[in-house]
Amino acid sequence: MRLDDLSALNALRAARRACILVMDLASGDQRLVADDQIAGDPLQEALEIQLRLRKSALVQHAGRDLFLSVQMPPPRLIVLGAVHISQALVPIAKSIDLDIVIIDPRSAFATPERFPNAKIIAEWPEVALPPLGFDRFTGVAVLCHDPKIDDPALIEALKSDCFYIGALGSKKTHAKRLDRLRGLGFTDIELSRIHAPIGLDIGAVSPAEIAISIIGEFISARHQKPQRALMEVAA
Repeated sequence: MRLDDLSALNALRAARRACILVMDLASGDQRLVADDQIAGDPLQEALEIQLRLRKSALVQHAGRDLFLSVQMPPPRLIVLGAVHISQALVPIAKSIDLDIVIIDPRSAFATPERFPNAKIIAEWPEVALPPLGFDRFTGVAVLCHDPKIDDPALIEALKSDCFYIGALGSKKTHAKRLDRLRGLGFTDIELSRIHAPIGLDIGAVSPAEIAISIIGEFISARHQKPQRALMEVAA
């Protein structure tokens, strides 16, 4: 890889941007195509397909064999609330190579002892979230049950293109949450992005079970798969 391409690739990785390295197998020529450069590229259709699939591939174009090496930032889960469910989420997320961040201004809960394998930010969402930024490779799980923590995170998530937004709480709690967000100008279409009650409907009860249901919903959203019925009634 040329030094300029390597530098550009590292910069895109640091910015959590996707890109594709295009290599001509016959000549060895290569070029880097960032996600915002795909539109109008001679290989636009092939690049879009592989980026959507998140897979590298060998393709043919104009009689030449080209290898498209897809570079994607790791999926990230930002969790609001250093609660028991969050503690159960961390090892599951790590086992499937998710970057996970725990945010909670309550420093007695957001500690390395309780979350030894996660990035912890013991700040209010208004302080913690802007440096992180939300992108289309990020999911957000709001687990605090405290509007002072939950609502600012939901507001930032709804303004972004993050692919998953989940919020803990009963239907009654969520209805009140939606009323508050409507009062801030969000439309019902925008609010429909919030998965609430959070997690797949698997009858989860314990923190570990709820964590599993959240990760399942996160994965489904990441791959843009609608939830399938858990049971099929025989005709």
